[in-house]
Amino acid sequence: MNWIELRALNNLYLNGEIKINDTLTKSGEINYLINSLRILDRTHNKLFILEGFAEVYEKDYLGKYNRYEAFLLDNELLKPQLRFEEFDIQVLIGIKEDMGNGNLEPLREQIIKNEATVRIVSLMFFKNEKYLLGKEALINTVKLLLDIEELADDKDLQYKYVLECKDPNCIVLCENIDFLKRPTLVRTNNIELWYAGGKNVNKLDFSDTRGLRIYYSCDWDYDGLFIIYPLVKEKIPNIKLLTPNGTPKGIVETEHNSKWESIKDRNIEYLLTANQLDIMNDLIKSNQWIIEESNDLLDMMKIEN
Repeated sequence: MNWIELRALNNLYLNGEIKINDTLTKSGEINYLINSLRILDRTHNKLFILEGFAEVYEKDYLGKYNRYEAFLLDNELLKPQLRFEEFDIQVLIGIKEDMGNGNLEPLREQIIKNEATVRIVSLMFFKNEKYLLGKEALINTVKLLLDIEELADDKDLQYKYVLECKDPNCIVLCENIDFLKRPTLVRTNNIELWYAGGKNVNKLDFSDTRGLRIYYSCDWDYDGLFIIYPLVKEKIPNIKLLTPNGTPKGIVETEHNSKWESIKDRNIEYLLTANQLDIMNDLIKSNQWIIEESNDLLDMMKIEN
């Protein structure tokens, strides 16, 4: 859903009916409430509520709408032309919260120092290097929340991002940026974190582990295990894959894009321990995956050591 749909549902809750527009006509969420739940109906130019709408809205929509609206108001983003997706707003709230508690300051400094591109920042926060391209309002909001004046507008992905600590005893290369936004625990435990940007591993040809043990943390899905990890292993042969401890999630229910494909032509058994192989096979059979940030990184390290 985008903000127009969210706002329309709130107006329906408050007023009982609203004028319909092209966005609402094409809305999958609105059509679900009309055709499946049968708690909305429409004429040629209006939407109006039916019995049961208020209960469903209060249960499934009201709380998050109030949270989104408060965030947009507090940051002077609530404008008539706003079309942010719900996912966009959730990511922006996360950036705001991480900036507020100081977790993003080391990363922000590196973004400025390394002259990060729009693509790099897009990959960091939206897990897709192309997501922000062409979305000027969203780019400007990200810069506003990060307190950064400009982002480089090239396609250079040669930088890796490092969360340093004073006396590291090992390195963990992360597929995603999330662990680097939580610096306190890893620094307390002398763990240095690297983020190279998912599949963008060519820059690792120039990396120096300084003789430290190095581990790999990733999403346990097709891309993470069958595509990215083997590429990383080619660049850093002594890297070890961490065994996940997060709760598996359904690929379908989470609308995840990395789906298990045929693995006959991609033999990675030699890269996994027997226990890791069992976990992967169970995930494939149940059509599930394990999100990297759902793992307890310190527990994964304790088991490895």
